[in-house]
Amino acid sequence: MNEKQSIMSLLSEQTVKSQSDYRTRLNASIECARFLLHQGLPFRGHDECECSSNQGNYLELLHFLSRNNEAIKRVTFSEAPKHNKLTSPDIQKDITQAAAEEITNVIIKDLGESLFSILIDESRDISIKEQMAVVIRYVDNNGHIIERFLGIQHVSDTTASSLKAAIEALFSKHGLSISRLRGQGYDGASNMRGEFNGLKALILNNNPSAYYVHCFAHRLQLTLVAVTKKHNEVGDVFNFISSIINIVGASCKRMEVIREKQYARIIEGLENGEISSGRGLNQETSLRRYGDTRWGSHYITIIRLLAMFSSVLDVLEIIREDGMNSEQRTEAIVLTGIMESFNFVFMLHCLRRILAVTNELSQALQRKDQDIENAMSLLKTSKERFKLMRENDWESLLEEVSSFCIKHDIDILNMDDEYKLRGRSRRKSQGITNLHHFRYELFNNIIDIQLTELDDRFTETSMDLLLCVACLSPNDSFSTFNKEKLIRLALFYPSEFSIVDLMVLGDQLDTYIIDLRGDDEFSGIEGIASLAEKMVKTKKNLIFPLVYMLIKLSLLLPVATATVERVFSAMHIVKSRLRNKMGDKWMNDSLVVYIEKDIFDKIDNEAIMKRFQNMKTRREQL
Repeated sequence: MNEKQSIMSLLSEQTVKSQSDYRTRLNASIECARFLLHQGLPFRGHDECECSSNQGNYLELLHFLSRNNEAIKRVTFSEAPKHNKLTSPDIQKDITQAAAEEITNVIIKDLGESLFSILIDESRDISIKEQMAVVIRYVDNNGHIIERFLGIQHVSDTTASSLKAAIEALFSKHGLSISRLRGQGYDGASNMRGEFNGLKALILNNNPSAYYVHCFAHRLQLTLVAVTKKHNEVGDVFNFISSIINIVGASCKRMEVIREKQYARIIEGLENGEISSGRGLNQETSLRRYGDTRWGSHYITIIRLLAMFSSVLDVLEIIREDGMNSEQRTEAIVLTGIMESFNFVFMLHCLRRILAVTNELSQALQRKDQDIENAMSLLKTSKERFKLMRENDWESLLEEVSSFCIKHDIDILNMDDEYKLRGRSRRKSQGITNLHHFRYELFNNIIDIQLTELDDRFTETSMDLLLCVACLSPNDSFSTFNKEKLIRLALFYPSEFSIVDLMVLGDQLDTYIIDLRGDDEFSGIEGIASLAEKMVKTKKNLIFPLVYMLIKLSLLLPVATATVERVFSAMHIVKSRLRNKMGDKWMNDSLVVYIEKDIFDKIDNEAIMKRFQNMKTRREQL
């Protein structure tokens, strides 16, 4: 009776309010998911019932938001419709899927119709399931090299045919084609790089222009592993280091003693002025194990052992006196004797210097914007540094070793004395001196083996394709420019350069080299990547489109699989031991968001809401 408005108006107002509440509730749920995905944190809790003291990250975060925002509090939990609270695991997965699809959509849109390369590797997750990570590499409209994570696929086996089928399924999902591939980057596993049945060969059968490059960083690590196997004393040193780390790090008590000893020495050094203080200096550190498949781990292991040398000796002394059994005490005595020998100290410093060169190269190869020409240039520089080290560094190395020995009360050998071989006294040293042994049989020989391994494992220097690519380098005012080789480079890509294009390319190259050499904008540029960026900035890519296409194709050649390795590092964070039942789809979506968080940060909640809403029929409408 006496109604002030019609029933239709009342229903309309209720619908508007319901939609507004739904939008607020969904936005709050997305904000919770956004935070957890950004940090790689789990959503679910062990006990999510209302009486639980910890309902899990997602629900606890939503509770926090509702307590601090009255608008959210009015539409969530007890105030929300029982059938539409937007807190179930399925809703959490749908929100994550929507976010991942938005990110992938941005990547595919940025790629457009451009050519691209793939970087692929496999690894087991915590559930002992083989996962294949796929990263695409392309050049964007600004001339920048971009590497983006496309997805991770569970493969039942790692045969080349299974991997190829998984790649084709992933490409089909995102509207990509193998015909657009212009490069493949893998590690050295036989199923990947096999000449006849490897993944490389299967893709090349479909697309001959998808040239394969064995990961530079992986091969660089293999050179070191080969040196440890080919040179007995290098192998012995790393075996001794492994034994030292094992016995010293066998208990928390021993590691605590090392930290205390190291802390005391740092304080003493600061007071005496032997070491300097400053931000980031003298931080707490510990011994680190090396691994044959971990880039740069051998170098870091040696650096830390040298930094904690006295503290490690102190702990070995404690074990000698208070070891749990005679075996430990005997091992501590033997290792102490080895560490306090001139030979061991010399090898540590020698290997530190040699590994420093390869470590710098390894670090440079981790960059996503690294190009093949610059990587080859860095490799050449490293070889030259080894040669200079062999000729010039002996005196400084010997002085460094001697100073270290004096500091730690270790006997210094006279280089003119006869070298005494280890072992039984009747073994003959063949009359060689300490100088001959340490300089020529160790220092020079290790460098020579390293150089030989680098030459054997990096055979691209003789590849016609890369010799042609080097002619694009802008270094030293385009000193390596060679028109004939650049036209030959175009012949490697028949899909991009027709017979007519090759004739036009020759004319463009004549004008291109004169124009760029005379342009101050291009003076001092180093690397093909910088050249591509500058050409886009100055719009030279529009004036010389065929030359720019050659530059883009060169940049597509993959250098290292570092980006894929980072995917597996992220996988161990997202799918941890406590989340070992995580499904493949849920893990893939979470990884896409976590790894490509720079794109995720630029996607607003409205876009995620719309995709979430369109994924399936929802109880409410926006």
